[in-house]
Order: sequence, then C-alpha cells, then structure tokens
Amino acid sequence: MLTRLETGRIVVLSVLLGMLVGGLCILLRVLLGYLMPLGAALTGYAPPGTPGEGGLMMAFGDSLPWGLLFLPFVGAAYAWLVPADLGAPFSQLVRGYHARGQWPNLRGQLRTLLGTLLAYASGLLIGRDSAFVMVGQIGTRLLGRVTKLDSIEFRTLMLSGAAAGLGAVLHAPLAAAVLIAEVLYRRFEFEFEVLMPCVLAAVAAYAVYGLGFGFDPLFSVTGAQVPAASQVLAYLLVALGVTLAGWLLLRACRVLPSAWTDGWLRPLFGGIFGLLTAAVALLSTPTILGDGSGWFQLGLSSFLGAEASGMGAWRWLLLALGARLAFGGGVLPSLASGGLLGVGLGQTLGLDPALSGLIGAVSFLTVTLNVPVGATLLAMSWGGDAVLPVTLIAAGLAHFLSGESGIVPGQARSRAASGVHVNPGFSQLPDTVRYIPPRRNSEAPVPFDQPSENPEHPPQSTSAERELYRRAVPSSWNGTKLNLLALPPGVEVVGVVRDGVVRVPRPELRLTAEDELVFLARPEAYAALEGVLRLPGV
Repeated sequence: MLTRLETGRIVVLSVLLGMLVGGLCILLRVLLGYLMPLGAALTGYAPPGTPGEGGLMMAFGDSLPWGLLFLPFVGAAYAWLVPADLGAPFSQLVRGYHARGQWPNLRGQLRTLLGTLLAYASGLLIGRDSAFVMVGQIGTRLLGRVTKLDSIEFRTLMLSGAAAGLGAVLHAPLAAAVLIAEVLYRRFEFEFEVLMPCVLAAVAAYAVYGLGFGFDPLFSVTGAQVPAASQVLAYLLVALGVTLAGWLLLRACRVLPSAWTDGWLRPLFGGIFGLLTAAVALLSTPTILGDGSGWFQLGLSSFLGAEASGMGAWRWLLLALGARLAFGGGVLPSLASGGLLGVGLGQTLGLDPALSGLIGAVSFLTVTLNVPVGATLLAMSWGGDAVLPVTLIAAGLAHFLSGESGIVPGQARSRAASGVHVNPGFSQLPDTVRYIPPRRNSEAPVPFDQPSENPEHPPQSTSAERELYRRAVPSSWNGTKLNLLALPPGVEVVGVVRDGVVRVPRPELRLTAEDELVFLARPEAYAALEGVLRLPGV
C-alpha cells in the first residue's frame, strides 16, 4: 500500500511539474521572440527557422564585420557564466543525477540560463533546446519550494522537468522522455523507474505549450519512404560516413586539455571560440551562425545539394573546438551537424535527401550523446513510421561502432558505476549513505566518499538494528539549529550534506533548504519520523 501511494504521488507531481514547465516554456518562447531579432540586428544575419517554431526560408542579409566583433565577448561571457565543473544544461543534468542530486542552486541555474540565451541569440553554436532543458530544471526547483520533496523525488523530478522542456522544444514528448532516461549512461541502459515520470511530465508540458504555439512537428518531412532493397546499402554507407565523422569528433574534442578549459583560462578560450565563429562567418559562410536546425530543414526539403556537406563540416569543426567549453552540447547542434552531412552524402549518392538527412542525424546523435533509441524515436516523430526500420538499423550500427564515449561529461559507464546505485541499501526507504564518523577537533568538511582514517573512531556498523538514511531538509526545519530538532527516540543526526560533502553535525549549525540530513536510526524509529514529516503542514 505504501509503495502504491508513493507511486501515485510521483504521478501527480510529474503531471503538475509538466504543466508548470509548459507554462514556463511559453514565457521562454515569447522571450526568444524578442531576443532573436536583436541578435539578427547585431550580426546583420538571421538564420532560417523550422516550421514548428514559426519560421522557414527566413535567412537574410550578410554578416556585418562590426557586429561579428561582439561574438568574442559573448563567447567569453558564456564561458564565464556557465560553470566549468558542471558544464552546459545537459551536462549539469547528467552529472547532478549521478552525484546523488548535487545540482547547482537556483542562482547557478539562472546564471546558466542567462549565458545560454545570450550565446544562442548572438548566433554561437548553442541550440535553443539547451535553454528549454534548463527551464525544466528550474521548474523543478520552483515546485520544490511549494511542496515537500525528498531526495529521491527531487532527483526523479529533475529529470522529468528536463524531459518536459525538451519535449516542448522538440515537439516530440515521448522521444524526449526516452532520450533523457537514456542519456545518463554510455552503455545501452535505462533508468526505467524515471522513464514513466519523464513521459508524464513531457506530455503534460507539450499539451500546455501546444495551446500557445500549436502542435505542428518541429521539422516538416515529406516523401520519406521505406527504401528499396537496391538502395539499402547506399543508405548504410551514409550512416557509416556520418558515424565516422562522429567518431573523429570525439577524438578531436580531447585535443585541448581539461585543465585549460576548466581553469581560469576558460573565458579566454570562450572568446577565442567566438572569434573563430566570427572569422568563419565573415570569410567563408554566415550559415554557421545559429544551431543549424533551419538549414537542416532546408536540406530535408531538397533545397540544398551536395553543398550541405560543407555546412555540416563547418559545424563539425565548431563542435569539435567548443564541446569542451560547453558549446554545442545539446540535441539540436548535433542533430543539424549530422543531418547536413547526411543530406550532402545522400545527394552525392543520388538518394532521397529527406531519408538520408534523418539517417545522418540519427547516426551523429547516437555517437555524440549515446542515445540510439531516443534518436530513432525523434526521426520517427518527424518522418513517420516508414523511416523506423532504416533509422533503427543506422542507430544500432552507429552505437556498435562508436563505443561508449560521448560529448556529454558525467555520463556513467553503467548503472553499477552510478553514484545513485552504489551500495543502495534498503530500496523501500528514501535513501541510504555510507556513514562517515565525525572527527574530533576538526572544523573541515569531510569528503562524501572518503572513509575515516582515525582509529579512535572506526566506521559504525550498519547492522539490521541501526541503519543510515539520507533525507532532504523539510521546509519546516529550514533555518533551525540542529540542537532544536525534535526527533523520535532512537533517531539521531550523524551528518549534514552541504555542497556535496558531509559536515560534522554541530549543535549550532543552522539548516538550509539545500541541505540533506544523514540519520542513524532503527527502521521502525525512522519510519515514525517519516510519518511525522509527511503530515500536512510539517
């Protein structure tokens, strides 16, 4: 009965979160409507849009030298605003989940959103999906301020909020939910316990978002059919070619040492990336401005020939140079890069540009984000059921050949390697952690996974009599000193998780909404505490 009630709570919270994120996505879409013309006026060039986002064949103007001079400053500002240790919104989502819910606070997330909007509106290699994923995470923070979420609920809903934002911007809620559950791991693994909340939140968000901006597919794909048997080999060659490009991209992304891109030189390299983008736009082609989704649409519509390969190659280069700096770390930049390469290769081989573009997009997205199923569902959402067989084969081939690398930092190799699933303990209780005993005469925080080396205080046994539990601070305890907490008999606080480390529970320590408490208690005593904390108003 308890398990069924808790499942029902997650269902309700997921739907409510989806509706909230859908409303926030409407506000974000309106904001982008004001920002994009400003960016176009600055650079003198506006890239084409997609049918689902209200634009197509709307590219105009030539890039202005004086306007492009602002791109280095925008690149430096983006690299400074986006945290180096966490990265872009997708990277923050993945890393935070595997770190047992240690995401940036609301201020840090708003800062990331500001940098993302600034870079996207200016024409740098940032997809609009990154901003929507960030809004989904912020929506979870806002929901957590009005309702009580324990650590497991918070982690699950953070993924669900991201799926809601991604489903709204891609106009494909089911594919977005699968992609979020799949992107967490390098191997072909899923978090099935979070898949359904992601689906519910994504569907609810798209329902709200569609009321404001319609339910048209993001891309318009016409004429894509099941390929003839004589053409299957040619389409597989397209998949192999794009897979090779993605594999080379992963190797090129590691050229710059992480110490350079994550240290104090990060804004400098961000400025250099902006300068290179401006140089390519001015001296070669301005089509590299923006995330490329509009040009991908033109390729799918047969308006581009073999020159689509050149567009994809330029975007491949920018992605290789900027991935370490969090440029191009979303879905749409990879989708456009692989799709344009696929269109160009397909036109060279005399194939249908729509189907070859979708195959290229699926292959490249599979290599860069490790999401073969999510990428296939995206192609099917836009191209129809007829593209499913060949795109599924292309995704499987790309995943088999590319290995387990990706451009999203923080992906765990498998569930067994995830911090969420290491030593899980009692699955029916909110969460468990390994106990780290306090050290005498020490004010320094204790690292989360560092065992005590003090022989006078060995780790306490986690026998069947007393167990360790980890729980978010209830809203009614926010600002309260530890020595004023009213705990049932047999329950004691043995640690406070703050900023990713376990601190010694000092009596005068005041709790904050971002903290988590580590309890040592017998199961029946902790169950009594949970029963009290879940009462209305507590």
